[in-house]
Amino acid sequence: MPKVLVQFAHPAFSRSRVHRVLLKNCKQLEGVTVNDLYEQYPDLYIDVKREQELLLSHDILVLQHPFYWYSGPAIIKQWLDLVLEYNWAYGPKGYALLGKKMINAITCGSGHHAYTSEGHHQFPVSQFLLPFRQTALLCRMDYMPPFIVYGTHRMQQDAIEEEGLVYADILSGLASGRIRPEHYGGLEIINSLGHGAMS
Repeated sequence: MPKVLVQFAHPAFSRSRVHRVLLKNCKQLEGVTVNDLYEQYPDLYIDVKREQELLLSHDILVLQHPFYWYSGPAIIKQWLDLVLEYNWAYGPKGYALLGKKMINAITCGSGHHAYTSEGHHQFPVSQFLLPFRQTALLCRMDYMPPFIVYGTHRMQQDAIEEEGLVYADILSGLASGRIRPEHYGGLEIINSLGHGAMS
């Protein structure tokens, strides 16, 4: 069965309502490993060898983080810069991640409409995630539709809990092989496959 690695990054986790629920719901899932980057590396000194070994031992990479300034928190960029080495992850000899999958799991303070041509941010989230998508392709990985929670600033607790269940169901489905490429191909976001949608 595929093994899922959740690379979690939140610099203000103690103040997060949504990521706290998402993380709680996926920590006990079979086949899912959670690696809290800020907890593991509070000084931002990343153990490249450890991180590469984690990647090699997993099949699906999930980058879970808040959508800060149209991207990820600083440690995500640090992790990408250091861990995805030339001739290891990419380049003429870089085949370590060949055939693995990558997905973003993000939270956005604004609602979905804000990420349209008429909305406040003018572009869809998929446009802002292009650097992640291209990174996956450069590393010979398959990029999956992202998991996105919109409108987190105004979410009620019951809605947050529901998103946590959907997230856990998707990760569980990926780890068990229940959710396969033919299920999510062409989707804008993968959320619709969660919480019993595939049963």
